[in-house]
Amino acid sequence: MLKWLDIIRIANNGNPSPEKRVEKTNEEWQLILTPEQFRVTRLKGTERPHSSDMCSYFEPGKYACICCNTELFDAGEKFESGTGWPSFTQPIKENVVAYHKDSTFGMVRIEALCNICDAHLGHVFQDGPTPSGLRYCMNAVSLRKIVVNESKITFGGGCFWCTEAIFQQLKGVVKVESGYSGGEISNPSYREVCSGMTGHAEVIEVTFNPAEISFEDLLRIHLATHNPTTIDAQGADKGSQYRSVIFYRNDKEKDAAMKVIEELQASYNAMIVTQLEMFEHFYKAEAYHQNYYNNNSDQTYCQAIINPKLKKFKDLFKENLKEQVTL
Repeated sequence: MLKWLDIIRIANNGNPSPEKRVEKTNEEWQLILTPEQFRVTRLKGTERPHSSDMCSYFEPGKYACICCNTELFDAGEKFESGTGWPSFTQPIKENVVAYHKDSTFGMVRIEALCNICDAHLGHVFQDGPTPSGLRYCMNAVSLRKIVVNESKITFGGGCFWCTEAIFQQLKGVVKVESGYSGGEISNPSYREVCSGMTGHAEVIEVTFNPAEISFEDLLRIHLATHNPTTIDAQGADKGSQYRSVIFYRNDKEKDAAMKVIEELQASYNAMIVTQLEMFEHFYKAEAYHQNYYNNNSDQTYCQAIINPKLKKFKDLFKENLKEQVTL
């Protein structure tokens, strides 16, 4: 998660390398953009505040650069800033937005540009909501809303290396990321979480297509692929960071989770102790934790711990596996 010091560091030391570049002459941009789009994105203009109803839309989706169609922001990071411009707390990826010092109008600001095509988007300020404290104040005319049929669910059931490996195999799952939720500090490190002092749980955040797999089915698989009857423990892993937990984002999700737990309770001799907590923040874990099993499948832990769990999972949920997964 980017914070203000990260933005300053990037602006001073150089932007991350983009995955690609799109370059056109001004004449070529004028052929594909409206006059207002060209004025704002290519000539660094600013649209009038409250000139777009994009500020008031918070439906799921993504926001792409109007010039090159690069996805820049997720609607989940959008908030009502009251400024009259669409505001976000984070970009989709750290390398899709570039940052430059802007000394116009007698002040120093941080300009935000599309890192792919250099389109002017707006500015970044340090008066946004926690935990990042950032406000990406964007010109609506610089963005294009993309409607996507995706939702997110966040839960923990022991070591996230195991849970990530399982949920990556499911049809309808778009992305799985390992991280931390439910704690008391911002941007915790793995070492801090492992101390048990931060209150975070090791979790995965699953992005999925509800048309292919339901929220309830993901919970059923979650509860069936770890032990939901042990408090703060999964096998040899002990501590609150390994607790069984489901983070719900609204009352509808909370009610659905309670019904699934009640439905599955009859399958267990002991009481299901999975915690239900209101989702607040997901902090993505360090890079070496992401896609851990696929990158380290020959390691002893993967062979001894994850492989047996994967086999059991595949036996139980054959019909839910992606087509390329073989037993």
